[in-house]
Amino acid sequence: MQVQLNTDHNIDGVEALGAHVKTVLEDSLERFAHQISRVEVHLSDESGGKGGDESVRCMMEVRIDGHQPIAVTDHSGSVHQAVAGATTKAEHAVEHLLGRIRPAH
Repeated sequence: MQVQLNTDHNIDGVEALGAHVKTVLEDSLERFAHQISRVEVHLSDESGGKGGDESVRCMMEVRIDGHQPIAVTDHSGSVHQAVAGATTKAEHAVEHLLGRIRPAH
């Protein structure tokens, strides 16, 4: 599973942040890793770095082999909270999709 991080110019510490995002995603989506080819993460600060509630936006696009990409978005007050929120949403969306297509036993 490849993780690609994209940020706007208002997000600092991109290298360390990239390692953090990769670890969070790998821990959360580990059981689906063989079916996920790539996760694209887009982080932006919609207030232009001025702060404020829910100004950080994290959009994730999960690409699952043989399926349309799954996109989720979370808004939060910090980068780490937005990443955590979007990761949780992505995990639930992937579980829902793959659970729906798995044959019943």
